[in-house]
Amino acid sequence: MPAAGPRRLHLNAFLMNAGHHDAAWRHPRTRPERVTDVRYFQHLARTAERGKLDSIFFADGLALWGKVKHNALGGFEPLTLLSALATVTERIGLIATVSTTFNEPFHTARKFASLDHLSGGRAGWNIVTSGTVDEARNFGQDEHLEHSLRYERAREFVEVATKLWDSWEDDAVLLDRVRGVYADTGKVRPIDHRGEHFAVQGPLNVQRSPQGYPLLVQAGSSEDGKEFAAQYAEAVFTAQQTLADGQAFYKDVKNRLARYGRSEDGLKILPGICPVIGSTQTEARALEQELTDLQVPEYGLAQLSGMLGTDLTGLPLDGPLPALPEERDINGNKSRFTLVAELARRDGLTLRELIARLGGGRGHRVFAGTPEQIADQLEEWFTQGAADGFNVMPPHLPGGLEDFVDHVVPLLQARGLFRTEYTGHTLREHYGLPRPAGRLAPLVAAAGQPS
Repeated sequence: MPAAGPRRLHLNAFLMNAGHHDAAWRHPRTRPERVTDVRYFQHLARTAERGKLDSIFFADGLALWGKVKHNALGGFEPLTLLSALATVTERIGLIATVSTTFNEPFHTARKFASLDHLSGGRAGWNIVTSGTVDEARNFGQDEHLEHSLRYERAREFVEVATKLWDSWEDDAVLLDRVRGVYADTGKVRPIDHRGEHFAVQGPLNVQRSPQGYPLLVQAGSSEDGKEFAAQYAEAVFTAQQTLADGQAFYKDVKNRLARYGRSEDGLKILPGICPVIGSTQTEARALEQELTDLQVPEYGLAQLSGMLGTDLTGLPLDGPLPALPEERDINGNKSRFTLVAELARRDGLTLRELIARLGGGRGHRVFAGTPEQIADQLEEWFTQGAADGFNVMPPHLPGGLEDFVDHVVPLLQARGLFRTEYTGHTLREHYGLPRPAGRLAPLVAAAGQPS
């Protein structure tokens, strides 16, 4: 075998309407009037591809997040959008969030197989269990499913989806015009799944796709989330504020892989980074302050209330956090609750200061600096055991992504840390991950002939 090349980091662009800062839509560098204009997102996708990034990613929720009075919220369903972006790009990966709590495995497997075919093998699935009661109430439920139950359902959901992707063998399509045989039905077979949450006959009504499975991504950092990631995920989007926290998370998740017979190379950990970029540090910090000054406290307080499972309405902004519930009593996003609560306690932040700190990344790390300083930060986390790459969250769009591609990426390339050209065509190839082999036992056709 040829010697393995040098370790290179992976970069995913997490795109969000006008940008990740909750006041980005108010800044003159953004175009909030275009958040339902497909040409706007096509420009962003081509920009990320110009930078040779591994992938772009769209989060999703099944309710209207936050207070739409004060932010440019809502917009496209991500799989629909990514299908449109597939037609104007050639190499960059296309990752969408789909919930396992409020969807069914069959149509989810079908949609991702379709996107994988449409894009030539560039689809990725960010697997979430959903975290809010508002989502539950859009699906006939008064309350959200309990946290651990959501993960139990998610495990079975992924098992069913992978069985469905395996229900067609790679060589099932014969396309024999002379004999009138399109497919060998011994290689297209039911999955006959009956479990606690799902009963699915199969087979899938989409042929096996270029990647076999989409890249499987996960974004929860609770105990349930980390164990789920160790069992199923091939990339993890996570939020840590400090290098030490990043190192601890990285080691923890990687150490869990062996119990599932997996190697550490089989899962890539990508912490979020919201880079506020300026030609000088003073310029970068001035931009960060401009965005902070545009924040609407009412919006930030509502977001913070949701993260902490505590109604903060009416509390003095210059006072401290009130007493909070225990993490075990939180039925939403447990890992984000813990991160935000610890950030406030560690740095002694008032509500106003905490809202400002969370404005750019909602708990992900925000760093303001020059391109060189941003590159230094990414290199340190990558080389010091805290990351395999990064989930890049531009605070404002389109300029924040353009600045990163035009000024940070070339520095990472010059340091030998990032690709200068794509070497593969599929998303799995970008992440250095194998194409999964089918797992279902083949049926034997009568007299050895295609049935």
